[in-house]
Amino acid sequence: MTSSATSKLVVRCFSVSADGYGAGPGQNADNPLGVGGMGLHEWILPTQTIQKKLFAKDGGTSGADDDFATQGFENIGAWILGRNMFGPVRGPWPDDAWKGWWGDEPPYHCDVFVLTHHARAPITMKGGTVFHFVTEGIEAALQRARAAAGGKDVRVGGGVATIQQYLRARLIDEMHIAIAPILLGSGENLFAGLDLPALGYEVTDHVATANATHMVLKPA
Repeated sequence: MTSSATSKLVVRCFSVSADGYGAGPGQNADNPLGVGGMGLHEWILPTQTIQKKLFAKDGGTSGADDDFATQGFENIGAWILGRNMFGPVRGPWPDDAWKGWWGDEPPYHCDVFVLTHHARAPITMKGGTVFHFVTEGIEAALQRARAAAGGKDVRVGGGVATIQQYLRARLIDEMHIAIAPILLGSGENLFAGLDLPALGYEVTDHVATANATHMVLKPA
């Protein structure tokens, strides 16, 4: 599935509810993950890795949850995001004011390729993150991301629709999902309309913790 022997396209640390939702209903600026969506990430936010990377704090939880959080950043040379993951603005960009959810220094520290139907000039942020806006589709974004990654892996950060597009195109080389022990009932369901076995994927590893069930999927 991958076009490079050294660079994989991966999904890591993507959280879904027990009923399959990767975001709750009613996504907006006040609820970027939808109503109840923050509950998806209770497994990862307390980990040592995220406390250090996102909050510049020492301490945090260790164990399997932290191991998966750490693996999520290993050997990543570029990211791909759907537009909803970048921000709540819809349609044509009204101006250049919105620069992401993360403040002046996003946690990526590399090139990030944002899928959109509306062109926008790149944004250079503190810490080495550069947001590029790709209007030519998922394969163009992947080609540019691989070039920027310099042989490292490319991580698809989401959201649900973006991951589904790459899965349907059979371009994902490895996917780690963390199933949180909550129910959302509605929102964006990662598995809706997907026949993963028919697309060539199988579960190759699974680890249960008190906070999540981790599953790794790869091409069969």
